[in-house]
Amino acid sequence: MSATVTPSATSPTESAAGAPPTAEGSTTGTGTGTGVTAAAGPAARPVLNWRIRFGALSLIWGFSFLLIKVGTEGYAPFQVTLGRLLSGTAVLAVAMVVRRERLPRGARTWGHLAVAAFFLNALPFSLFAHAELTIPSTLAGICNATSPLWGMALSLVALSEDRPTRRRVAGLGLGFLGVLTVLGAWQGFSGLDFSGTAMALLASLSYPIGWIYVRRTLAGNGSSTLALTGSQLFLGTAQIALVTPLFTSAPDGFPLLPTLAVVALGALGTGLAVLLQYGLVEEVGPTTAQMVTYFIPVIATAAGVAVLGEQLSWNTPVGALVVLAGAALTRSRARGGRAASSRTSID
Repeated sequence: MSATVTPSATSPTESAAGAPPTAEGSTTGTGTGTGVTAAAGPAARPVLNWRIRFGALSLIWGFSFLLIKVGTEGYAPFQVTLGRLLSGTAVLAVAMVVRRERLPRGARTWGHLAVAAFFLNALPFSLFAHAELTIPSTLAGICNATSPLWGMALSLVALSEDRPTRRRVAGLGLGFLGVLTVLGAWQGFSGLDFSGTAMALLASLSYPIGWIYVRRTLAGNGSSTLALTGSQLFLGTAQIALVTPLFTSAPDGFPLLPTLAVVALGALGTGLAVLLQYGLVEEVGPTTAQMVTYFIPVIATAAGVAVLGEQLSWNTPVGALVVLAGAALTRSRARGGRAASSRTSID
């Protein structure tokens, strides 16, 4: 999934699968692209009700992990990531042309976008693709849900104004207890592929690193979210295009299902999803838009079991619910507390 981060000058926020972020007073994650919003003018009334678009976004990002799994059946992980970024960039390029958006200016801005592209696109997308060679898509989707937990832990160190509260610290502890439940810690992690699981967790950690970096370097930038996100995806595509030939050989062919999965992963999960989330944030605000985060692991799990026939033990859904409960606590504020404003969007 792809994430669109729109930091304010005063505070942060994810989600994700390729997941994504939109929250108030928290650092979270789902997914994929990033930008900084400019002042928004009056917007035309959307054709589709926001609830329909919210549901579509949840389904798109939830199915991203299934699409990654199908894509890796025909292509190397770096090739899946390259195809995903190419398709996603193409969608946003068309949107930029239609809306007559201008590219960001200044070498410094492009330098920051290159770093953001690495942590929010190239690195996590590649890690998830490599992880799903050895772990189920259901587990990858649940690992993605840990991004808000990593984000809160990092924000306590990197963002001095984001001070811990008992509620958020409790959420952090509860969330990681849920991770241990998913992994079956009491069984000695038997049957678990450590390398694949570690890569999925590292991918989830990469998102909040990127969001915090964006907030500290691009907050207040005059370019639109769409222009910055499209430029970031272009830079992520260039990064992967340089790396892919070094570690993979050209595919022997283009198998139909894996090819369609990769194109859909990029065009829908990385391109269209960014546009949907951007519209939701503008219409209903970041607090409501970020709720998509909680549906992603549920949909990813259902898709993996129903479509791919992946096995599911009792501790996986139970642990996932505990992770989501912890993530919700890390984003919550005590009643009457002042919530700092921030916007973000999570593959």
